[in-house]
Amino acid sequence: MTRIAKIDRKTAETDISLTLCLDGSGKSDVASGCGFLDHMLTLLARHARFDLTLHCDGDTCVDDHHTVEDIGIALGQALRTALGDKRGITRYGDIILPMDEALILCAVDLSGRGVLNYELNIPTEKVGTFDTELCEEFFSALVRESAMTLHLQQLAGKNSHHIIEGAFKATARALRAAVAIDPAAEGEIPSTKGVLS
Repeated sequence: MTRIAKIDRKTAETDISLTLCLDGSGKSDVASGCGFLDHMLTLLARHARFDLTLHCDGDTCVDDHHTVEDIGIALGQALRTALGDKRGITRYGDIILPMDEALILCAVDLSGRGVLNYELNIPTEKVGTFDTELCEEFFSALVRESAMTLHLQQLAGKNSHHIIEGAFKATARALRAAVAIDPAAEGEIPSTKGVLS
């Protein structure tokens, strides 16, 4: 069974169409209206081996805030929908990922509880035209809507681009492990509660 979700989300600030396949090969077609976010989402899809199609028409004439946050919301909703009742998944994933001088620890639990522990110390306010504070906004929205626990901790790093890219790649790799079907527990809910919601 291929786990796919399609989300269409329209507000006064953004119009988003997103399709996510968890059992993909890392293909992506991303047009968010924010070049740096396109780069991050493309590498997230690649490293998670998710197939992702995303088109967003947002009020970037104001700034990128609504676009970044709303894409985090839509992606989180898609992830939660595609996972269904989470039967057979590994549930947990973690990695310590190097990105040049940056080193990022990431741990994921597809717990049904939206908790973000965000410990990135990004030294500049911008990467190109991208406001680096929006990195936390994206992950906060993703975590809230997907109902997962995500820990992101910066162990080293001085370059803002490398730190953020490391965080997206680490999240992708941890998610790749967490959504994988565990052959030893296929068909089982990985919780003593009997549900993950």
